[in-house]
Amino acid sequence: MKKIALALMALAFSLSALAQDYKVPVTNINQNGYPRILNDNRVEFRLRAGQASSVVIDLGGKRYDMQRTQDGMWTVTTDPQVPGYHYYSLIINGASVADPASRSFYGTSRWASAIEIPEEGMEVFEIQNVPHGQVRELSYYSNYTKSWRPVRVYTPASYEKGKKKYPVVYIHHGGGEDYRGWIEQGRTNIILDNLIAQGKAVEMIVVSVDSNVPSGGPGGGGYTPGGMTGYREELINNIIPFIEKTFRVKKGPENRAMCGLSMGGGQSFQIGLNEPDVFANVASFSSGMFGGINGSADVDLEAYVPGILTNPAKFNKEHKVFYLSCGEQDPRINYTRATAAQLQEAGVNVRFNSFPGDHEWQVWRKSFHEFSQMLFK
Repeated sequence: MKKIALALMALAFSLSALAQDYKVPVTNINQNGYPRILNDNRVEFRLRAGQASSVVIDLGGKRYDMQRTQDGMWTVTTDPQVPGYHYYSLIINGASVADPASRSFYGTSRWASAIEIPEEGMEVFEIQNVPHGQVRELSYYSNYTKSWRPVRVYTPASYEKGKKKYPVVYIHHGGGEDYRGWIEQGRTNIILDNLIAQGKAVEMIVVSVDSNVPSGGPGGGGYTPGGMTGYREELINNIIPFIEKTFRVKKGPENRAMCGLSMGGGQSFQIGLNEPDVFANVASFSSGMFGGINGSADVDLEAYVPGILTNPAKFNKEHKVFYLSCGEQDPRINYTRATAAQLQEAGVNVRFNSFPGDHEWQVWRKSFHEFSQMLFK
């Protein structure tokens, strides 16, 4: 009987281990449900879709046809996914909708589902047992748009404990995103909590803005100088004064940084580098302004930032930290790498790094993680 009992216990343990042979994404609403991440990073989806005749998962641009089971559920298991953060949709009878099993995030110009594939060794992106800062959502009045606009502000754990003043990073989202992205998808507050606790980053405030404003200037939109006119006014004449009035911040360009991803990287490059009296620290992550969106780009860097190539000594004196990055599978990578090389050959002090991944949040988290450790020292 004892042998039978031991065998049953071993079987129960084995079945329990088998039942847990998956991870539940932190992006799920129900932590006991689906989707599930298998040990090889394939993702198993299972859902009920009523009387649907067709259900498809669109994950990272690849579509997977789901199969209906006898109990009326629809299931599919995807290919292995690379670590990081991936938007996805359900396509039910041809209509693309969010998955009710997932938290929703504003990205790709709409509210979308997402799944987080963990990466080994990236605990710095996870909540740890360290002092935690706060994230506030505030509204400020914009004299440019003539409307109230939102902003999210991270303050480090020590902010509530005294009268100390802090340097500030103004961080910018990509196209199709807004002020929520860097906190919710980018985990900026978690990254800084962990780095500050480890003594690897200076205590700083981070302002996550909504840079979706009309261009407001001549010469077109996009990455053109005219396209930057509207947001330049919004940032310098509305956002920065509001932050400096509302929070205890250190002033002066050496105590301000501007950075961003994709569209926000282009804004940071052109506005940040052209305003040395405002920003001494600038970073551009995965910007398409150098090329890679619709093929090659013949970028006249001197036209965008006068003096960057013809007077690098002056540029270097005015800019304490200048940083570029891109994902190694991003179509923008070769253009960004070539731009960094061109700048370095001209004598510009620019730091460049690339990370595994495409045009996605894991690359941008790593970019900010590295950039933030360079700042205000």
